Amino acid sequence: MRLFIALSLPEEVRERLSLLAHGLPSARWVAPESLHLTLRFIGEVDGPQARDLDDMLSTIDLPEFELTLRGLGTFDEGRRLRSLWAGVEANEPLQRLQAKIESAAQRAGLPAERRKFKPHVTLARFKDNPPELKLQHYLAAHGLFRCGPFPVEDFVLFSSFLAHTGALYSPEAVYPLERVAAYG
Repeated sequence: MRLFIALSLPEEVRERLSLLAHGLPSARWVAPESLHLTLRFIGEVDGPQARDLDDMLSTIDLPEFELTLRGLGTFDEGRRLRSLWAGVEANEPLQRLQAKIESAAQRAGLPAERRKFKPHVTLARFKDNPPELKLQHYLAAHGLFRCGPFPVEDFVLFSSFLAHTGALYSPEAVYPLERVAAYG
């Protein structure tokens, strides 16, 4: 089973992000229903390890919080553009949640994540680089993108299946965050 842990995004946020899905040749845009914010990639695990991970994730006890997406950027490898993403405003509760998830994954026997956590929502992947001028114009036109704040009420353990049309994601378990009472 191929797993990852992520935040699902509210429908209205996915709709706003899907409005950005145009104007870059060679972009393979992520389908709106597949947009998410990865907190920890797990990879291939067997049933017992998946159950151990579920047990550890179930112990995470943090309050709900709000999140705001802001700005666009790219990841590349040398001169090859890999992906286009929407960024996340600095958010201490998100960092705390990700650290607890990382700790739970290690307690379940998974190796430590070597990459530094950079919260983002992948919007598109690239097989070939788009023309440089097109990319510059796209980032200039959409670079001030902002969406939110929106509530984060839970996190999800997803399985991923690679199909010829791209990755298909299926929620395996949902872990609610602690509801914070509103005082007024």
